[in-house]
Amino acid sequence: MEKTYVTKQKDVQREWYVVDATGKTLGRLATQVAHVLGGKHKPAYSPSVDVGDYVIVVNAEKVRVTGRKLDQKIYYRFSGYPGGLKKFTLRDVLRQHPRRVIEHAVRGMLPRNRLGRRMFKKLKVYTGPDHPHAAHRPKPLGLK
Repeated sequence: MEKTYVTKQKDVQREWYVVDATGKTLGRLATQVAHVLGGKHKPAYSPSVDVGDYVIVVNAEKVRVTGRKLDQKIYYRFSGYPGGLKKFTLRDVLRQHPRRVIEHAVRGMLPRNRLGRRMFKKLKVYTGPDHPHAAHRPKPLGLK
């Protein structure tokens, strides 16, 4: 009788990857980053165990969007009070907080539970070309 291998948290080997967002389309970048954060690229993938790797995204302000999304895509923030709904276009958010655009896109592609929150903590986004994780020797992530 064959035995099924079940991945355990102590057996997980984590890697560090770096992605340059310059000229990359936002949705395609977020999809592939979420894939690596969730560990779906590994043969030992298990949906109930966090087997994903760390991903560093640099040059977040140079991400590309297609069509008229810069003016038509709206981000909402609600304070919880009457009249407390604020709207921001993608152009405004990219100008003021470019990291949030990538973080918001990737978070929307992760599971909405404790496991998804744990996966999201392995995402590091920076606006410039530099990052403080050089000691981990991150590998470049070959995105399609």
